[in-house]
Amino acid sequence: MMQARFWRWGLAVLASLPAMALAADPVRWQLNMGRGVTASSLNAYQAHMQAFWICTAIGAVVFLAMGYAMFKFRHSKGAVPDTSFTHSTRLEIVWTVVPVILLVIMAVPATAKLVAMYDTRESEMTVKVTGVQWMWKYEYLGENVEILSRLDRESDRLRQNRDTTRADLDAHPAYLLDVDNVLVLPTDTKVRFVITADDVIHSWWVPALGWKQDAIPGIINEAWTEIFEPGIYRGQCAELCGKDHGFMPIVVKAVPRAEFDTWLAAQKAAGEAPAEPSQVPEAGDGSAPRALDPDMIEDVQQGEEPAAPQEPEQAAAPADAAGAV
Repeated sequence: MMQARFWRWGLAVLASLPAMALAADPVRWQLNMGRGVTASSLNAYQAHMQAFWICTAIGAVVFLAMGYAMFKFRHSKGAVPDTSFTHSTRLEIVWTVVPVILLVIMAVPATAKLVAMYDTRESEMTVKVTGVQWMWKYEYLGENVEILSRLDRESDRLRQNRDTTRADLDAHPAYLLDVDNVLVLPTDTKVRFVITADDVIHSWWVPALGWKQDAIPGIINEAWTEIFEPGIYRGQCAELCGKDHGFMPIVVKAVPRAEFDTWLAAQKAAGEAPAEPSQVPEAGDGSAPRALDPDMIEDVQQGEEPAAPQEPEQAAAPADAAGAV
C-alpha cells in the first residue's frame, strides 16, 4: 500500500511540472493547473506559472541565504553576534525596491490578460445559459435552437440504487459527469455567453475553458470562449444550489465549424421546441411527481414524493360537493 501511495504521489509531482500540465479536464492526483483549450485558460496558466517560478526563485534565495548564514556563522566556529548593528539604509532600499519590481513584473501582464478575459466584443455567436434546479438550459440566440441538459439517466439510476457496486460505477467512467444533451460549440470561433438563472444562484464552470461565471436570477453575466481543440470537456455547477447541486453536470462538445454548422442546421430543421423544466416528456424523465412520471424514483425513496397537481375541474369538485350539503 505504501508503495502504491508513493507511486501516486510521484505521478502527481510529474503532473505538477510545466511540461506535464494537462491540456483539458482535471484528473485525480493532479497538482498543477492545466493549460486548458482556450485563450482564457492559457492566459491563466501562463500567469500562474510566472508567479510560481518567481516565488520558487525567492524561496530558493531565502533558504540558501539562511543555510549559508547558519553554517558560516555558527557558534562552534567562534562566531560572535554583532549587537551594535541597528539598520542599513542600503539594505532597506534593496528589500523594498526588489519586491516592487517583482510585483510590477507580475501585475502588468496579469492585468492585460484579465481585461482580455472580459472583452466579449467581436464574438461570432451568442449562447444564453440559464441555470434551473437542477439542469441547464442553452439557447443559441438568433438561431431559434434551445437545449435542456441534465444528468444522464444511467448516472441518475446508479446514484439512487442502494445496491450499486464499485464495478457498476467503473463501468460508467463519466459517472455524475455526463448529460443527456451536450452543449455543442464550434472550434476556432469566439463564442459569447450570457448567463443567468431562473430560481437560485448557480455557477457555470468548465475547467478546460479557464473560467467560471455565476448564474444569478435577475442578473445577466457575460463571458466568452474560443476553443482551439475539438473534444469533450466536462464541468459542474460550482455554487451550492440545493439538494441536487452535486448532480448538475456540464458537458461541452467542441467540433470543427463545418460540423457545427451541419448540426445546427439539423436542429433548426427538426423544429422541435424543448420541454420546459416544469413539463414532463411523454416517456417520463424522472423529475416529476410519480402520478405524472412513473420513472420518478428519487422522491419515493426519500419519502418526499410531491403531490400531483390537480386539474381545475378536480379541484373545484370538493367545493361544489360541500355547497350541495
